[in-house]
Amino acid sequence: MKYVKYSKYVADLFEELSTEDLLQMLQDFLLDSGFYEQYENFYDQDSERTMEDLHRALLEALREQGKIPEDMLRQALENWEDYQNSELAEEINKLLERLSEEGYVTIDQPNPRPTEMAEGGGHATSGPEGKAKFEVTDKALDFLGFKTLRDLLGSLGKSSFGRHDTRELATGVESEGSSRRYQFGDTMNLDVNATLLSAIRRHGLQVPLDLDYQDLQVHQCEYQSSCATVLMLDCSHSMILYGEDRFTPAKKVALALTHLIRSQYPGDTLHLVLFHDSAEEMPLSDLARVRVGPYYTNTREGLRLAQRILSRQRKDMRQIVMITDGKPSALTLEDGRIYKNAFGLDPLVVSETLHEVARCRRNGILINTFMLASDYGLINFVQKVTEICRGKAYFTTPYTLGQYLLMDYMQKKVKHVH
Repeated sequence: MKYVKYSKYVADLFEELSTEDLLQMLQDFLLDSGFYEQYENFYDQDSERTMEDLHRALLEALREQGKIPEDMLRQALENWEDYQNSELAEEINKLLERLSEEGYVTIDQPNPRPTEMAEGGGHATSGPEGKAKFEVTDKALDFLGFKTLRDLLGSLGKSSFGRHDTRELATGVESEGSSRRYQFGDTMNLDVNATLLSAIRRHGLQVPLDLDYQDLQVHQCEYQSSCATVLMLDCSHSMILYGEDRFTPAKKVALALTHLIRSQYPGDTLHLVLFHDSAEEMPLSDLARVRVGPYYTNTREGLRLAQRILSRQRKDMRQIVMITDGKPSALTLEDGRIYKNAFGLDPLVVSETLHEVARCRRNGILINTFMLASDYGLINFVQKVTEICRGKAYFTTPYTLGQYLLMDYMQKKVKHVH
């Protein structure tokens, strides 16, 4: 006979925490831009983080939010040398395993060298090269983008969006405008009433009613355009100087903008360009691993790269969204050398940058600038950029950056018809 044994249910310590809760706790750590390592040499920083770092970050987040029982925390602190064998460490490791099992992080186990395996009995090395690394997946980035977007829109008092509206009319499924005569290629969203009235006017009320091609009337709806956007992020060293982390909020906004476009504007495209001593295009999937550096701000090279990207896009509207906190301080010369001057607004650097802005305007590319500083010289420079390209400029802070950026992205499509 088969027996079933019942026992008392023992809940896990952190059973009430979902993986989404864990990601929200780890958001600042996963999107860290190097603010707390700003005095280290940029070229010596390791962009890959270990599972030990992730464990420590989650432990600190749980402690700050009071999720760890006091007696368990006290016991772990009193026996810190043996922490890895404690119950608290085991429970946190279970949480990290949940993140991996649900596809939010991928764990890269170390590959020990054969000689070390022979000496150590087959175990992984304990040095930095022998520690398990982790990477944030696209699923985690998408959730962080959604969470940031929801927080930003909640502060704006908005709940939903449509697509980019303009003042033009076109035929479509939604009937929001008056009807007009059908033309070849129109969406066959027939206005039955108008079609029948047209036939009656021509032949009078009779049965059967004689319908002709010229009687066909179709509904009109608002023409909705598509947009190609290049998000230019200043990742020069000044973005984490002066006691304030400006780059991490900018990354969060980029994630929110990505989620907004993917979910609400599927016809749009978004590309990411980082500019520092030079400029480079960065896949959005790698955004979480981006950190600040090198040190200077080559705005012109960023604008050049953004124009090359937008020239490949066949969209009704093309725009550059530039987030920066500093003046242009670098310039790529014709021979490939980089001219640098961090002291004041260098006339050569500023003039060449403004020439590139004018080229954007001639190519029909709009530039919206979000300045995270309020220096008089910087304000004057941004005003010149705005005057040349007829774009918009916002002088904001890292805490209100997302609200201003997303408001502009949604509202400007109504105000500007290309």
